[in-house]
Amino acid sequence: MWPEKRMELVCPAGTLPALKAAVDNGADCVYLGFRDNTNARNFAGLNFDDAAAKEGVRYAHGKGRRVLLALNTFPQASTWERWTAAVDKAAQLGIDAVILADAGLMQYARQTHPQLRLHLSVQGSATNYEAINFYHERFGIQRAVLPRVLALAQVEQVVKNTPVEIEVFGFGGLCVMVEGRCALSSYVTGDSPNTFGACSPGRAVRWQQTPAGMETRLNGVLINRFGKHENAGYPTICKGRFDVAGETYYAIEEPASLNTLELLPQMLAIGVRAIKIEGRQRSPAYVAQVTKVWREAIDQCLRDPARYAVKPGWMQEMNKVAEGSQHTLGAYHRPWK
Repeated sequence: MWPEKRMELVCPAGTLPALKAAVDNGADCVYLGFRDNTNARNFAGLNFDDAAAKEGVRYAHGKGRRVLLALNTFPQASTWERWTAAVDKAAQLGIDAVILADAGLMQYARQTHPQLRLHLSVQGSATNYEAINFYHERFGIQRAVLPRVLALAQVEQVVKNTPVEIEVFGFGGLCVMVEGRCALSSYVTGDSPNTFGACSPGRAVRWQQTPAGMETRLNGVLINRFGKHENAGYPTICKGRFDVAGETYYAIEEPASLNTLELLPQMLAIGVRAIKIEGRQRSPAYVAQVTKVWREAIDQCLRDPARYAVKPGWMQEMNKVAEGSQHTLGAYHRPWK
Protein backbone atom coordinates (compact mmCIF):
# COMPACT_ATOMS: atom_id res chain seq x y z
CA MET A 1 0.00 0.00 0.00
CA TRP A 2 1.15 3.56 -0.74
CA PRO A 3 1.50 5.51 2.53
CA GLU A 4 -0.58 8.33 3.96
CA LYS A 5 -0.86 11.39 1.78
CA ARG A 6 1.89 13.73 2.90
CA MET A 7 4.48 15.59 0.86
CA GLU A 8 7.19 13.15 -0.24
CA LEU A 9 10.83 13.62 -1.17
CA VAL A 10 11.77 11.80 -4.40
CA CYS A 11 15.52 11.55 -5.04
CA PRO A 12 17.73 10.39 -7.92
CA ALA A 13 19.73 7.16 -7.99
CA GLY A 14 22.06 6.82 -10.93
CA THR A 15 24.04 4.07 -9.21
CA LEU A 16 23.64 1.74 -6.25
CA PRO A 17 25.86 3.93 -3.99
CA ALA A 18 23.70 6.93 -4.90
CA LEU A 19 20.54 4.97 -4.08
CA LYS A 20 21.91 4.10 -0.66
CA ALA A 21 22.99 7.71 -0.10
CA ALA A 22 19.46 8.91 -0.88
CA VAL A 23 17.82 6.34 1.39
CA ASP A 24 20.27 6.93 4.25
CA ASN A 25 19.73 10.70 4.12
CA GLY A 26 15.94 10.65 4.17
CA ALA A 27 14.46 10.15 0.71
CA ASP A 28 10.93 8.73 0.75
CA CYS A 29 11.38 7.40 -2.79
CA VAL A 30 14.32 6.88 -5.11
CA TYR A 31 14.06 6.67 -8.89
CA LEU A 32 16.41 4.73 -11.14
CA GLY A 33 16.78 3.42 -14.68
CA PHE A 34 18.04 0.29 -16.41
CA ARG A 35 21.27 0.25 -18.42
CA ASP A 36 19.80 0.98 -21.85
CA ASN A 37 17.82 3.56 -23.75
CA THR A 38 14.56 2.82 -21.93
CA ASN A 39 15.46 5.71 -19.60
CA ALA A 40 16.39 9.32 -20.27
CA ARG A 41 19.81 9.18 -18.57
CA ASN A 42 21.39 6.61 -20.87
CA PHE A 43 25.07 7.29 -20.13
CA ALA A 44 27.99 4.89 -19.86
CA GLY A 45 28.73 3.85 -16.26
CA LEU A 46 25.30 4.91 -15.08
CA ASN A 47 22.11 3.03 -14.16
CA PHE A 48 21.30 -0.46 -12.93
CA ASP A 49 21.85 -3.98 -14.17
CA ASP A 50 19.65 -6.78 -12.82
CA ALA A 51 21.82 -7.51 -9.77
CA ALA A 52 22.15 -3.85 -8.76
CA ALA A 53 18.41 -3.25 -9.24
CA LYS A 54 17.55 -6.25 -7.09
CA GLU A 55 19.90 -5.09 -4.35
CA GLY A 56 18.60 -1.52 -4.59
CA VAL A 57 15.01 -2.65 -4.13
CA ARG A 58 16.04 -4.87 -1.21
CA TYR A 59 17.95 -2.03 0.48
CA ALA A 60 15.24 0.59 0.01
CA HIS A 61 12.42 -1.69 1.10
CA GLY A 62 14.45 -2.75 4.11
CA LYS A 63 14.47 0.89 5.23
CA GLY A 64 10.78 1.39 4.47
CA ARG A 65 11.40 3.43 1.30
CA ARG A 66 10.04 3.00 -2.22
CA VAL A 67 11.72 2.52 -5.59
CA LEU A 68 10.43 4.07 -8.81
CA LEU A 69 11.64 3.00 -12.24
CA ALA A 70 12.06 5.52 -15.05
CA LEU A 71 10.93 4.02 -18.37
CA ASN A 72 10.54 7.52 -19.71
CA THR A 73 11.72 7.33 -23.32
CA PHE A 74 9.62 6.41 -26.33
CA PRO A 75 9.83 2.89 -27.81
CA GLN A 76 10.34 2.44 -31.53
CA ALA A 77 8.63 -0.19 -33.68
CA SER A 78 11.80 -2.24 -34.09
CA THR A 79 12.66 -2.29 -30.37
CA TRP A 80 9.22 -2.44 -28.70
CA GLU A 81 10.10 -5.64 -26.84
CA ARG A 82 12.94 -3.94 -24.99
CA TRP A 83 10.49 -1.59 -23.27
CA THR A 84 7.87 -4.24 -22.52
CA ALA A 85 10.59 -6.48 -21.09
CA ALA A 86 11.59 -3.59 -18.81
CA VAL A 87 8.00 -3.32 -17.55
CA ASP A 88 7.98 -7.07 -16.91
CA LYS A 89 11.27 -6.83 -15.03
CA ALA A 90 9.94 -3.97 -12.89
CA ALA A 91 7.01 -6.14 -11.82
CA GLN A 92 9.30 -9.08 -11.07
CA LEU A 93 11.66 -6.95 -8.98
CA GLY A 94 8.87 -5.51 -6.85
CA ILE A 95 9.35 -1.94 -8.10
CA ASP A 96 6.79 0.31 -6.40
CA ALA A 97 5.88 2.40 -9.44
CA VAL A 98 6.94 2.80 -13.06
CA ILE A 99 7.38 6.29 -14.54
CA LEU A 100 6.15 6.21 -18.16
CA ALA A 101 5.85 8.65 -21.05
CA ASP A 102 4.58 6.46 -23.90
CA ALA A 103 0.85 5.75 -24.08
CA GLY A 104 1.31 2.35 -25.71
CA LEU A 105 3.63 1.25 -22.93
CA MET A 106 1.10 2.46 -20.35
CA GLN A 107 -1.53 0.29 -22.04
CA TYR A 108 0.81 -2.72 -21.99
CA ALA A 109 1.66 -2.19 -18.30
CA ARG A 110 -1.98 -1.83 -17.30
CA GLN A 111 -3.10 -4.93 -19.17
CA THR A 112 -0.16 -7.18 -18.30
CA HIS A 113 0.58 -6.07 -14.73
CA PRO A 114 -2.59 -4.45 -13.37
CA GLN A 115 -1.15 -4.36 -9.85
CA LEU A 116 1.79 -2.17 -10.98
CA ARG A 117 1.41 1.48 -10.02
CA LEU A 118 1.91 3.90 -12.94
CA HIS A 119 3.24 7.47 -12.85
CA LEU A 120 3.20 9.87 -15.80
CA SER A 121 6.73 11.03 -16.59
CA VAL A 122 7.67 14.65 -17.13
CA GLN A 123 8.63 13.40 -20.61
CA GLY A 124 4.91 12.93 -21.23
CA SER A 125 4.65 16.74 -21.48
CA ALA A 126 1.32 17.01 -19.67
CA THR A 127 1.00 20.68 -18.74
CA ASN A 128 -2.75 20.83 -18.05
CA TYR A 129 -5.26 18.88 -15.99
CA GLU A 130 -7.25 17.74 -19.03
CA ALA A 131 -4.25 15.82 -20.33
CA ILE A 132 -3.48 14.36 -16.90
CA ASN A 133 -7.10 13.30 -16.39
CA PHE A 134 -7.05 11.58 -19.79
CA TYR A 135 -4.04 9.48 -18.73
CA HIS A 136 -5.77 8.72 -15.43
CA GLU A 137 -9.04 7.61 -17.02
CA ARG A 138 -7.47 5.70 -19.90
CA PHE A 139 -4.44 4.10 -18.23
CA GLY A 140 -4.94 4.45 -14.49
CA ILE A 141 -2.09 6.91 -13.94
CA GLN A 142 -1.90 7.73 -10.23
CA ARG A 143 0.78 10.44 -10.21
CA ALA A 144 2.01 12.96 -12.78
CA VAL A 145 5.34 14.79 -12.85
CA LEU A 146 4.84 18.30 -14.21
CA PRO A 147 7.23 19.85 -16.74
CA ARG A 148 9.33 22.73 -15.43
CA VAL A 149 7.50 25.38 -17.45
CA LEU A 150 4.50 26.15 -15.21
CA ALA A 151 4.10 29.04 -12.81
CA LEU A 152 3.02 28.16 -9.28
CA ALA A 153 -0.48 29.50 -9.95
CA GLN A 154 -0.74 27.14 -12.92
CA VAL A 155 0.43 24.22 -10.80
CA GLU A 156 -2.33 25.08 -8.33
CA GLN A 157 -4.97 24.96 -11.07
CA VAL A 158 -3.75 21.52 -12.12
CA VAL A 159 -3.86 20.19 -8.56
CA LYS A 160 -7.39 21.52 -8.00
CA ASN A 161 -8.79 19.84 -11.09
CA THR A 162 -7.38 16.32 -11.02
CA PRO A 163 -7.56 13.34 -8.66
CA VAL A 164 -4.01 12.43 -9.77
CA GLU A 165 -1.16 13.12 -7.34
CA ILE A 166 1.10 15.91 -8.59
CA GLU A 167 4.88 15.79 -8.35
CA VAL A 168 7.04 18.82 -9.18
CA PHE A 169 10.76 19.43 -9.52
CA GLY A 170 12.29 21.17 -6.52
CA PHE A 171 16.02 21.18 -7.15
CA GLY A 172 18.52 20.38 -9.90
CA GLY A 173 19.25 21.06 -13.54
CA LEU A 174 16.73 23.33 -15.19
CA CYS A 175 15.40 22.49 -18.64
CA VAL A 176 13.92 25.40 -20.57
CA MET A 177 12.09 23.10 -22.98
CA VAL A 178 8.81 21.31 -22.43
CA GLU A 179 10.26 17.92 -21.60
CA GLY A 180 9.53 15.27 -24.19
CA ARG A 181 9.45 17.82 -26.98
CA CYS A 182 13.08 18.98 -27.22
CA ALA A 183 14.81 18.27 -30.55
CA LEU A 184 17.96 20.37 -30.07
CA SER A 185 20.26 17.46 -29.29
CA SER A 186 18.97 15.38 -32.20
CA TYR A 187 19.44 18.40 -34.50
CA VAL A 188 23.20 18.30 -33.86
CA THR A 189 23.92 14.65 -33.04
CA GLY A 190 21.24 12.70 -34.90
CA ASP A 191 20.15 10.99 -31.66
CA SER A 192 16.92 12.17 -30.06
CA PRO A 193 16.93 12.28 -26.24
CA ASN A 194 13.36 10.98 -26.45
CA THR A 195 14.47 7.68 -28.01
CA PHE A 196 18.22 7.36 -27.48
CA GLY A 197 17.84 8.33 -23.82
CA ALA A 198 20.47 11.06 -23.53
CA CYS A 199 20.66 14.77 -24.23
CA SER A 200 24.14 15.31 -25.73
CA PRO A 201 25.19 11.63 -25.84
CA GLY A 202 28.71 11.02 -24.56
CA ARG A 203 30.04 9.73 -27.89
CA ALA A 204 29.44 13.18 -29.43
CA VAL A 205 31.01 15.24 -26.62
CA ARG A 206 34.54 16.63 -26.81
CA TRP A 207 36.58 18.89 -24.53
CA GLN A 208 39.64 20.57 -26.05
CA GLN A 209 42.16 22.96 -24.54
CA THR A 210 42.96 25.75 -27.00
CA PRO A 211 44.91 29.03 -26.81
CA ALA A 212 41.53 30.78 -26.52
CA GLY A 213 40.41 28.59 -23.59
CA MET A 214 38.73 25.26 -22.92
CA GLU A 215 36.29 24.50 -25.72
CA THR A 216 33.38 22.08 -25.53
CA ARG A 217 31.94 20.64 -28.72
CA LEU A 218 28.96 18.48 -29.58
CA ASN A 219 29.44 16.43 -32.74
CA GLY A 220 32.04 19.00 -33.82
CA VAL A 221 29.81 22.01 -33.16
CA LEU A 222 31.34 24.57 -30.79
CA ILE A 223 28.99 24.89 -27.80
CA ASN A 224 31.07 26.92 -25.35
CA ARG A 225 34.49 28.37 -24.65
CA PHE A 226 35.60 28.83 -21.06
CA GLY A 227 38.13 31.19 -19.54
CA LYS A 228 40.99 30.09 -17.29
CA HIS A 229 38.98 30.21 -14.06
CA GLU A 230 35.61 29.08 -15.41
CA ASN A 231 34.26 25.58 -14.83
CA ALA A 232 33.74 23.79 -18.14
CA GLY A 233 30.25 22.32 -17.87
CA TYR A 234 28.78 19.45 -19.88
CA PRO A 235 27.89 20.73 -23.37
CA THR A 236 24.19 20.95 -24.11
CA ILE A 237 22.89 23.29 -26.77
CA CYS A 238 20.39 25.05 -24.54
CA LYS A 239 23.22 26.01 -22.16
CA GLY A 240 25.71 27.05 -24.81
CA ARG A 241 26.93 30.55 -25.57
CA PHE A 242 25.89 32.09 -28.87
CA ASP A 243 26.89 35.10 -30.97
CA VAL A 244 23.79 37.28 -31.17
CA ALA A 245 23.96 40.68 -32.86
CA GLY A 246 27.68 40.91 -32.18
CA GLU A 247 27.43 39.88 -28.52
CA THR A 248 28.38 36.45 -27.13
CA TYR A 249 26.29 35.22 -24.18
CA TYR A 250 23.97 32.49 -22.88
CA ALA A 251 21.14 33.34 -25.25
CA ILE A 252 18.80 30.47 -24.31
CA GLU A 253 19.57 29.61 -20.68
CA GLU A 254 22.12 30.61 -18.05
CA PRO A 255 23.89 27.74 -16.24
CA ALA A 256 21.92 27.75 -12.98
CA SER A 257 20.07 25.19 -10.87
CA LEU A 258 16.41 25.25 -9.98
CA ASN A 259 16.05 25.69 -6.22
CA THR A 260 12.57 26.08 -4.72
CA LEU A 261 13.30 25.77 -0.99
CA GLU A 262 11.58 29.10 -0.35
CA LEU A 263 8.39 27.91 -2.09
CA LEU A 264 7.82 24.83 0.08
CA PRO A 265 4.97 26.32 2.18
CA GLN A 266 3.09 27.41 -0.95
CA MET A 267 3.60 24.03 -2.58
CA LEU A 268 2.35 22.28 0.54
CA ALA A 269 -0.68 24.59 0.75
CA ILE A 270 -1.81 24.00 -2.84
CA GLY A 271 -1.54 20.22 -2.44
CA VAL A 272 1.67 19.24 -4.23
CA ARG A 273 2.19 15.57 -3.37
CA ALA A 274 5.91 15.14 -4.00
CA ILE A 275 9.08 17.14 -4.53
CA LYS A 276 11.51 15.68 -7.05
CA ILE A 277 15.26 16.20 -7.01
CA GLU A 278 16.96 16.05 -10.42
CA GLY A 279 20.36 14.44 -10.91
CA ARG A 280 20.66 10.74 -11.71
CA GLN A 281 23.86 11.63 -13.54
CA ARG A 282 25.34 13.24 -10.41
CA SER A 283 27.57 11.68 -7.75
CA PRO A 284 26.51 9.90 -4.53
CA ALA A 285 27.99 12.86 -2.64
CA TYR A 286 25.64 15.23 -4.49
CA VAL A 287 22.68 12.97 -3.75
CA ALA A 288 23.56 12.74 -0.05
CA GLN A 289 24.06 16.49 0.31
CA VAL A 290 20.89 17.55 -1.47
CA THR A 291 18.72 14.85 0.11
CA LYS A 292 19.87 15.77 3.62
CA VAL A 293 18.99 19.45 3.17
CA TRP A 294 15.61 18.80 1.55
CA ARG A 295 14.66 16.20 4.15
CA GLU A 296 15.26 18.74 6.90
CA ALA A 297 13.42 21.47 5.01
CA ILE A 298 10.34 19.37 4.22
CA ASP A 299 10.14 18.08 7.78
CA GLN A 300 10.29 21.63 9.14
CA CYS A 301 7.61 22.75 6.70
CA LEU A 302 5.33 19.83 7.59
CA ARG A 303 5.69 20.54 11.32
CA ASP A 304 4.90 24.25 11.12
CA PRO A 305 4.33 25.78 7.68
CA ALA A 306 3.55 29.22 9.10
CA ARG A 307 6.96 29.48 10.76
CA TYR A 308 8.95 27.85 8.00
CA ALA A 309 12.04 29.79 6.95
CA VAL A 310 14.92 28.86 4.68
CA LYS A 311 18.12 28.48 6.67
CA PRO A 312 21.20 30.22 5.26
CA GLY A 313 23.14 26.98 5.75
CA TRP A 314 20.73 25.16 3.42
CA MET A 315 21.36 27.66 0.66
CA GLN A 316 25.10 27.49 1.16
CA GLU A 317 25.02 23.72 0.78
CA MET A 318 22.81 23.93 -2.30
CA ASN A 319 25.01 26.55 -3.95
CA LYS A 320 27.98 24.18 -3.67
CA VAL A 321 26.30 21.75 -6.05
CA ALA A 322 24.32 24.19 -8.21
CA GLU A 323 25.21 24.75 -11.85
CA GLY A 324 27.31 27.88 -12.11
CA SER A 325 27.06 28.12 -8.29
CA GLN A 326 23.80 29.99 -8.73
CA HIS A 327 20.13 29.14 -8.41
CA THR A 328 16.77 30.27 -9.75
CA LEU A 329 13.06 29.76 -9.14
CA GLY A 330 12.64 29.12 -12.86
CA ALA A 331 9.12 29.33 -14.24
CA TYR A 332 7.54 28.97 -10.79
CA HIS A 333 8.12 32.66 -10.11
CA ARG A 334 6.85 35.11 -12.70
CA PRO A 335 6.72 38.55 -11.09
CA TRP A 336 5.07 40.16 -14.11
CA LYS A 337 1.95 37.97 -13.70
